[in-house]
Amino acid sequence: MSQMINLTIDGKRVAVPGGSTVLEAAQAAGIEIPTLCHHPALTPTGSCRLCVVSVDGMRGPTTACTLPANEGMVVNTHTDEVVTLRKFVLSMLLTDHPNDCMRCEVDGNCELQRWVYEYDVEWPAHSGARHNYPVDSDPNPVVFVDMNKCILCGRCVRTCQEIQGCNVWNFSQRGFDTHVVAGAEQLMLDSGCESCGNCVAICPVGALFDKPSIGWGRAAYQEKVRTTCTYCGVGCQFDFNVKDGKITRVTSAEDAPVNGLALCVKGRYGWDFIHREDRLTAPLIRDESVTAGPWPGFREASWDEALDLVASKLTHYRDTFGPDSVGYLSSAKCTNEENYLMQKIARGIGKTNNVDHCARLCHASTVAGLATTLGSGAMTNSIEDSTMQSKVLFVIGSNTTEQHPVIGTKMRKAVRENGTKIIVADPRRISLTRLPGCLHLQQRPGTDIALVNGLMREILVNGWEDAEYIAARTEGFEELKAVVMTYTLEKTEEITGVPAAKIAEAARILGTHKPGAVFWSMGITQHTTGVYNVMSLSNMQMLLGNLGVAGGGVNPLRGQNNVQGACDLGCLVNVYPGYQAVTNPDFKAKFEKAWGVEGLSDKVGLTVVEQMHAAHDGRIKALFIMAENPMTSDPDLNHVKEALETVDFLVVQEIFMSETAKFADVILPGLSFAEKAGTFTNTERRIQLIRPAVKGPGIARADWEILCDLATRMGYPMHYNNPAEIMDEIAQVTPIYAGVHFSRLEAGEQLCWPVKGDEHPGTPILHIGQFSRGKGLFKALEHIEPQEAPDAEYPFTMTTGRVIYHWHGGEQTRRSESLMALCPGPRVEINPADASRLGIVEGDDLKVASRRGEFHAQAEVTERVEPGIIFGTFHFPEGNVNWATGAFLDPIAKIPEFKVTAVKVEKVA
Repeated sequence: MSQMINLTIDGKRVAVPGGSTVLEAAQAAGIEIPTLCHHPALTPTGSCRLCVVSVDGMRGPTTACTLPANEGMVVNTHTDEVVTLRKFVLSMLLTDHPNDCMRCEVDGNCELQRWVYEYDVEWPAHSGARHNYPVDSDPNPVVFVDMNKCILCGRCVRTCQEIQGCNVWNFSQRGFDTHVVAGAEQLMLDSGCESCGNCVAICPVGALFDKPSIGWGRAAYQEKVRTTCTYCGVGCQFDFNVKDGKITRVTSAEDAPVNGLALCVKGRYGWDFIHREDRLTAPLIRDESVTAGPWPGFREASWDEALDLVASKLTHYRDTFGPDSVGYLSSAKCTNEENYLMQKIARGIGKTNNVDHCARLCHASTVAGLATTLGSGAMTNSIEDSTMQSKVLFVIGSNTTEQHPVIGTKMRKAVRENGTKIIVADPRRISLTRLPGCLHLQQRPGTDIALVNGLMREILVNGWEDAEYIAARTEGFEELKAVVMTYTLEKTEEITGVPAAKIAEAARILGTHKPGAVFWSMGITQHTTGVYNVMSLSNMQMLLGNLGVAGGGVNPLRGQNNVQGACDLGCLVNVYPGYQAVTNPDFKAKFEKAWGVEGLSDKVGLTVVEQMHAAHDGRIKALFIMAENPMTSDPDLNHVKEALETVDFLVVQEIFMSETAKFADVILPGLSFAEKAGTFTNTERRIQLIRPAVKGPGIARADWEILCDLATRMGYPMHYNNPAEIMDEIAQVTPIYAGVHFSRLEAGEQLCWPVKGDEHPGTPILHIGQFSRGKGLFKALEHIEPQEAPDAEYPFTMTTGRVIYHWHGGEQTRRSESLMALCPGPRVEINPADASRLGIVEGDDLKVASRRGEFHAQAEVTERVEPGIIFGTFHFPEGNVNWATGAFLDPIAKIPEFKVTAVKVEKVA
């Protein structure tokens, strides 16, 4: 603990930790000092001079934000000299500041305006030169720029450097001509801008503003509602700004536990889908006689008619063809409470374990792999801990700055500020590989086990393993050693394509910089060897003693906003909530008693892909799909299309007419995350609230209310007054959520499961002292080739992923004008050598085909991919890679091998 410093400010005795500034000491004592250039999230510079104070024994006023607090210091914050100097600073700022406050978007929320009023500074007469910069001349569709209002505080410059790590903004020219520019006086998007808007969030005046929010009036007079983001698994929180029942803007919440003021482009600007005119507003029932109106082929129905039909059909198929003739797909977009109810209906009423969700397409491998080796299938360390306390970051199969951008910014910060080493293993030259000192291991897709085995051999050969840790906390080491010692540098290079020298250097960094954290995403999991890939990374971290320690861990970065929670609450084919196995008779009896039912199934159910196969074959007669879109996210979409056309009865609960909903017999309109209450669990196991900011459209209802009404109509009365009551039930039957209650979350408690009781504080780091399974298990694993290899007819290997501007199937982001302006359509990355050979230039229309199907996209000619490899996404229906991917499954996790597909590429004339 830092030594306390005692000083006197305005006659008040103040004690603060050593290292504090005078400004921080004053704030701790409740004494206000004005600032403009200062922000607690940024390095202080003292450039605006507004925070000057008088200190006994010091000559002249000095800036409080840069002045260290010293023992016995006597500070006065409002002497006549200090006040006069502050007024002068404010007056000078006004000499060239536009006098149009009443027309400014930040009127009433402007820091300059606040201090001018407080210090009673009059607008000075000015007859000299004035700036006349063009207004909104940058075409960036989300950031409005008016440098005439800029006060040269430098906050935007430091924010882009210190928080986002992109270095877009900087100062140009000198003296009166000094101004802030993007890059070398470039357009923002040409200078590396990621359109995160963090510079807007921190601007104290109106020089930078959110372009989609212009015209809604003064932000200071709008209601703010705190919530949690609906996109990736980082779990960023922010405030919805609301006026006249409409969301007008997203603003940063500086006290947000995960992200602070930082947000990505989707979180800050991807909210306008909420008010789209094509939202579903009432239940729809298929009626082919309807040929006009917004939904040809469907007619509107009352809730009673629609739910009675769904209840009777699901009950009919269960009773006539058996419980396993019905499949249920839950949703990582929905809340914990809604996922809990979905699996409760499937199991308690439907008597089937055919309940799954999109984790089967992203991190099922992680859950299965880590549960086997460690006893728990989740991220072990917190985001802050694993990035900022690590000595080395090993990022494999994760394009973090695009998939989980706020974690990516923390990685950049760790490298820049802490000197943290970073190793990136990825077939593409992703953004992280451009960080100073980054070691890039560019492995051939599908060779991750061999790469990690080669690293472990070098660690063992050089004695860098943690022998004491291995002996005390693990088992199976000798079997592991026997296998990995065969992966010489030469053999590993031959399999992976990574030069031996780079493998040796990576092993040296990992072995000599501890603690180290490993991060991965779907580049590791979406393989037929996905479970083994995950086990390999667990092996390496146990070998190095990096588990159960701060700054270490195995850290799978979860895809969707609540994929962790959907797994936790039992939307998997083999476990009840809390990962309690359906095959265990004790757990079966426990849930029968808790739910007041009999006859729960002890048969492991069918996964997402298996349900599509079963529907195609006629074994599944009915499907109930809540907020999932297999017609974009599943492999081999032609097969999925045939399955959805074949199934007897399809119910889709959604907010839009998704690609899957178009095949439905009944569509039930749900609410978006902005219109209901509940909780999401982020990638670090942190449970966080969402709150309703606006009302939903038409007669759409919260998903949990729809499920309760349906269950009651199926003969199982289900009533809760609110999601808090559902969470109370979850706590009763789910040991890892035993102490989770809305009252604790509303009080501001930060709870990462396991939360073992009402007084338990949660568990930010797993496996301290002992693994969940007792001793950690080493698994000896051999390299296995992918299921499909390129050949003469299909010479390219296609790998898949996302771009920063869109998310998953794009149902939400494709309905955001801002995000579509930034990325309007599908693109395929192809190496310049391949493009030249095929006569392809940037922007050409391409047809990409596999043995199963084809899709079209524009060419992006780039060295991000190696020759022989292409990269595509599944954000756009017409350019969705999943028309071509195959349903080759990991035999354990049943996850498809999205990351390796043999394709051919043709230029479309």
